[in-house]
Amino acid sequence: MRTNIKTVLASAAVVVSLAGGSTVALASMSGGFAPGSTGASGPFGSAFRPRTSQACTVPSPPGTVVNVTETDIGAAMGGFGPMMGGSGYSGGYGRGYGMMRGAMRLQASPTTLRAGTVSIAVANDGSMTHELVVLPLADGAQAGARPMGSDGKVSENASLGEASASCGAGAGDGITAGSAGWVTVTMKPGRYELVCNIRGHYAAGMYAELDVTT
Repeated sequence: MRTNIKTVLASAAVVVSLAGGSTVALASMSGGFAPGSTGASGPFGSAFRPRTSQACTVPSPPGTVVNVTETDIGAAMGGFGPMMGGSGYSGGYGRGYGMMRGAMRLQASPTTLRAGTVSIAVANDGSMTHELVVLPLADGAQAGARPMGSDGKVSENASLGEASASCGAGAGDGITAGSAGWVTVTMKPGRYELVCNIRGHYAAGMYAELDVTT
């Protein structure tokens, strides 16, 4: 279900709390707060700017935590409106899919970590629904260079798991705007790519590399 950016109440205060961890309080501000503002630290990093009044309580995750922020150009433009549809798609993105590469972003921190249990916490800071899929990256391959099918998606063969549930763990119907999701996976040494595999989003720039060491 799509969360419309226009439904945001400028006076709403959103609180994201971590059981057994810190609490991120988002003060009543129009459009959220800028990166680096007071209260911007926490499990999702300084770039987490919720855009709805929905609050997500994220359990204290096991293992190494990777914070991921997903955003799109619609967040800066006040949303694309209903023409984008539930997934934010109206004809495709990048590489013959309409929207230029770089119109969407997926940022991860840290990008280098040790092998073992890894929890990935995803904050959707955009105006559209997004998701995150963890894929192995072959030696010599570059992040962002996977071939796409006619459906505007990349293959999810050998996927380690995904975060695509709003305010929940694992797979779902997508992480709605202003919401969050998370997934815990076991990662062996190697190179991996985090991608949003909603139609056209990968081509528009939603990918990041993770390097896992021994």
